[in-house]
Amino acid sequence: MRTGPMKRFIAEIVRGFGILLFTSTALPAAADEIHVIVSINPQKYFVQQIGGDRVHVTVMVQPGANPATYEPKPRQMVALLKAKIYFAIGVPFENVWLKKIAAINPKIRIVHTDAGIEKIPMERDYRRGGPHVGYNKTEDKYAKRRDHGIKDPHIWLSPPLVKIQARHVFNALLFVDPDHRSGYEANFKKFMEGLDSLDEELKAIFKGETGLLFLVFHPAWGYFAKSYGLIQLPIEVEGKEPKPARLRELIEYTKKNNIRVVFVQPQFSSKSAEIIANAIGGQVGFVDPLAQDWLGNLREVAEKFKAALR
Repeated sequence: MRTGPMKRFIAEIVRGFGILLFTSTALPAAADEIHVIVSINPQKYFVQQIGGDRVHVTVMVQPGANPATYEPKPRQMVALLKAKIYFAIGVPFENVWLKKIAAINPKIRIVHTDAGIEKIPMERDYRRGGPHVGYNKTEDKYAKRRDHGIKDPHIWLSPPLVKIQARHVFNALLFVDPDHRSGYEANFKKFMEGLDSLDEELKAIFKGETGLLFLVFHPAWGYFAKSYGLIQLPIEVEGKEPKPARLRELIEYTKKNNIRVVFVQPQFSSKSAEIIANAIGGQVGFVDPLAQDWLGNLREVAEKFKAALR
């Protein structure tokens, strides 16, 4: 007999409480730290930049895991019981778990850091590449299909959008810990200045590259592309491997456009990417949208995309 989702959920809570009873004295966190939860690793970077030593951050989706399918572990349930804030960002994992998290800890403050951000549709047709500089929606027969598709959650990959998320983090920390306002304000100002500097740095890297293409397996880089005038060409279609006919069409398209690098990320299979790379005499490149060293990672990814642009 299969265990239903609710029974599994209750079992995880029970296991979490059991771990709390035996390990709470061993948790390595100062008594006055603000315990917060984030969904993905890049958020940990943002919160630590603003919160500094005042915050103790737990990440729900562990490195290498897929945010669309992840389920919390018992030890993470312990962290949820102690947390004051959950910083949501709009990844699929949250659709199922935010209500459950609120049930586990009714006092937790859930902050939607994606509030105020207009999300774009996930790219679903490589032939058009989606809105970009010079794009004419009235001439795009694929636009209607895209506009009603799945909204892209990868808002942490665009420095201008991270500024919006950072303000939500800053305001939430001030709300739960007003006595340390001066420290948060100084950290927030420094972080925002750093985001502006990074944005200018990336603009300089892609100066003169407007409208050029880079090929990815999973369409995680739409906001990055939009910010810097590039076109992201995805292989994956709505979370599914491409069918053979589409794969052949895509190989023909990449050859025609002299694309020689197929970018993949650790959370997804690289099988289709390797097939395409072999067919076009190219190579597979790795870029991780969930890396914790967000600043260094974006710089590294930018250089990789720059080298591969066609």
